[in-house]
Amino acid sequence: MSENARNDLALARIGIALLVSAQVRRSRLPESGQLRAAGRRQPRRVHLGVLDRLLEEKRLTIEGITATSAGAVNAVVLAHGLAGGGKEEARSALRNFWQRMSAVASHGVWQPSLIDRMNGNFGLENSPAYILMSALSYFASPCQLNPFDYNPLKSLIEEIVDFERLRERPAVKLFLCATNARTGKPKVFSSDGLRADHVLASTCLPLLMRAVEIDGEHYWDGGLAGNPAIFPVIYRCEARDVIMVHLTPTERREIPTTSYEIMNRMQEISLNSSFMGEMRTIALTTKLIDEGRLAGGKRMLMHLIDAEDVIREFPGSSRLNGDWQFLLHLHDVGRQRADQWLASNFDNLGVRSTVDLRAKYF
Repeated sequence: MSENARNDLALARIGIALLVSAQVRRSRLPESGQLRAAGRRQPRRVHLGVLDRLLEEKRLTIEGITATSAGAVNAVVLAHGLAGGGKEEARSALRNFWQRMSAVASHGVWQPSLIDRMNGNFGLENSPAYILMSALSYFASPCQLNPFDYNPLKSLIEEIVDFERLRERPAVKLFLCATNARTGKPKVFSSDGLRADHVLASTCLPLLMRAVEIDGEHYWDGGLAGNPAIFPVIYRCEARDVIMVHLTPTERREIPTTSYEIMNRMQEISLNSSFMGEMRTIALTTKLIDEGRLAGGKRMLMHLIDAEDVIREFPGSSRLNGDWQFLLHLHDVGRQRADQWLASNFDNLGVRSTVDLRAKYF
């Protein structure tokens, strides 16, 4: 590629999918990009660091975001910031939200015990509240344990995010994925008509929260059906590049043997299944397009920012750890991985995929 061509492609359109993937396209003019986000509590705060670094990158602009679970929270707060003042406002809004969320968590029941702190892995295995709630979840539902449906996330998200501005003056295309508890089908909520309940639906963990009712249907965490759903940023955004931020481990070196390890691994496999299915479909479609057997198909360019090796070292209970130092550690990991990816792969945006889907997901 000539130097002039490189200069022409100095700005990239991106779309990001938290927890799993994001879309990117480089263009002559500053355009918007797409973001897909999916996450499951604290380990997904790595997203925060990745987003912070991508927002800092002046050569990239975001066209759309598709997100699930904790990624949906990040996506909404980011979109709020972009609509209010651009990238720097979005970075500030994300940091402010998680500082506030950590402060709320510091007064909650999910606190690490002295043994947990000595272990240094940010887990909660020895926390009395965690042990009690883990046991109760097998015998009592959120309807019984939380009859008044108290959720501190709702009041905080309503306080920080201006949903009216998101609906009327969106700066980015937003797609939040939830799972219909009755049909099992994924439901994607877009910026039109978006409100706090849609965010809560996407983040609703079935054993910890009551299903969120929207228009007569009840919804659970979107990761059960689309972690997150990739198709919105393919069909409803123009960018061809997809940057995937994949944090839920697809593989583990050791076979789980304890009941706790088995349950955690079952959850990881379940959350990855829908995502891997979409990756395989994209790989097959790309192959057909490249072979000239599928006319008119959108040729996607796939990329991956990976932190699975870091997440493997944290116990599953760390998902509920809201300690600010833990969040800062995850933020730093995310920034580092995004910085490394940009340094190695930015020139490939708009040119080629940088992840072999068949090798990783088949």
